Amino acid sequence: MSLYLRGARSTDAGKLGRMLSQAVSSNAWKPKLHSEAEDISHIGSLIDRGWVTVCERAGEVAGFLALDGATVQSLYVAQNAQNQGIGTTLLKAAQAKCDRLTLWTFEANEGAQRFYARQGFTEAERTDGSGNEEGLPDIRMTWQCAKKESHDG
Repeated sequence: MSLYLRGARSTDAGKLGRMLSQAVSSNAWKPKLHSEAEDISHIGSLIDRGWVTVCERAGEVAGFLALDGATVQSLYVAQNAQNQGIGTTLLKAAQAKCDRLTLWTFEANEGAQRFYARQGFTEAERTDGSGNEEGLPDIRMTWQCAKKESHDG
């Protein structure tokens, strides 16, 4: 099934906000700090900033990535669309735009850490979580574009 990337529209905020809320609810280790309405509003503000790319599969939004410059702010894939290349497609599109990317993931989110490592990200820093809203230990990961060497003959 083919995947299609496009810039998010304001009309996507509801779907994307619900996707975020569902991701929080499905992880027992992650505290629910915001209502679904607040998640929708938050995603709407990211869309308004022009940061959000969505991935459609069969005409339905299946995932999204919010990129602020070279910082991945959010990457979420709908539960029924996981392990189908959507997150990889979104991240590769971001990597194509930047020579370097950085992101944060929670220490408890081992699946995300494995995913990012497969995409070439490496651990740069760990914190005790005192600097994030959830208060959970987190990991900053970075990716650097491999520089192509020129060989003059």
